[in-house]
Amino acid sequence: MSDKFRWCFIGCGTLAKIVAARLNESGRHEIVSVFARRSEASTEFAKTFGGKAYETAEEAISAGDVDGVYIVTPHRSHCEYSKLAINLGKPVLCEKPFTINLKETREVIELAREKGVYITEAMWTWFSPVGNQIKKWLDEGEFGDVLECVADCRTNSCKYAPRVSDPAAGGGAVLDMGVYSIYYLYKLFGKPDSIECRGDVHDGIDWSEEVIFRYADGRAFKALSSIDDEGADPQLDLKGSRASIHVGQLHYAGYASFTDAEGNLKEFSGDGSYLNEFDIVSSEMREGLKESRYITHSDTLTVMEILDECRRQMNLKYDFED
Repeated sequence: MSDKFRWCFIGCGTLAKIVAARLNESGRHEIVSVFARRSEASTEFAKTFGGKAYETAEEAISAGDVDGVYIVTPHRSHCEYSKLAINLGKPVLCEKPFTINLKETREVIELAREKGVYITEAMWTWFSPVGNQIKKWLDEGEFGDVLECVADCRTNSCKYAPRVSDPAAGGGAVLDMGVYSIYYLYKLFGKPDSIECRGDVHDGIDWSEEVIFRYADGRAFKALSSIDDEGADPQLDLKGSRASIHVGQLHYAGYASFTDAEGNLKEFSGDGSYLNEFDIVSSEMREGLKESRYITHSDTLTVMEILDECRRQMNLKYDFED
């Protein structure tokens, strides 16, 4: 077995290139096979980042030296490629959102369980040190009673890649950026008893929304997202009875600090890059796990249920959905 973990990349777009460069820099990972719907894209990607370009996804996944499959295509095809990899017996790291809807997510996870194949969602925030440290502080009572919390993922990401605002690719704010803010509240406070979602929907997608998580004990927390907000700065603001915290770039933060009511400074720093999830997931795959300890199947199913409810309340359904 190679010391480096050997990846098959399904998808060669903007994010795939960012991730590939980081993996190659680490010296711990290697890209050995590549597939994209446009053969010229996979050929160029392979020349730049390594690996062999294949004409079909099945050939790329089935290559004998592949240890794991990274699916980084537009949202609409996550289900298709995840099922293909599982049926070929290869463990999978699938980009967020895991699929388009809860129905597809259940199908993929049920197939993975049936076949005994590892699969997890590439929600990098919760493979990274800072998010998990904030969760630890919260659970240990450092903030006291949480009075307010806003997870804000408003961005201008529609310029990031064409798929972000393309309804045919499953584009829109809630699946592209809202998944981060919704995951944050869910990981900190658990599944809400109910949600309220108000969004700006036109041209076949949602451009922004405000989601309120409500709990039976009266607590209410807010998740914001957008893909067309000029000058927006994703951040977390949490106000507690004992301490409060502000974190910039919440989905990939590398630093967090707060001062408690007694004047004690708490500081924490850690790598916020994509490398964390690849190091952890590759280790879990080699360990023989069937799901991740960091993003469990239950996490993925619950968050997808919330995303579905957001779209239901916004009356947003893609033309290609059943």
